[in-house]
Amino acid sequence: MRVKKGFKARRRRNRVLKLAKGFRGRRKNCYRRANQAVERALDYATRDRRQKRRDFRALWIVRINAAARQNGTTYSRLVAGLKKAGIAIDRKILADLALALPGDFAAVVKSARA
Repeated sequence: MRVKKGFKARRRRNRVLKLAKGFRGRRKNCYRRANQAVERALDYATRDRRQKRRDFRALWIVRINAAARQNGTTYSRLVAGLKKAGIAIDRKILADLALALPGDFAAVVKSARA
């Protein structure tokens, strides 16, 4: 009996078309166009997961710098002071402190200066 490979191929194509759901035009229902679009989308997704980390780090640094300047110092002096004082608080937590609890952030700046 002849074995046709329709099931495997159809499953592979359907997997790609499922990933292309929501795309516009022929990119959502023509396998060849959808495959190209999905490959590109997955490449962008991989790249942008790393980019997102960079963007958040930059945002945190801007927020910390603004709060540090309100407390009479700069970002670089604050980070150097924290390192010298042995205070290990990452930038995300520092930015949250600066935004939500300015009094606590001022205390951290004071201990970094000492």
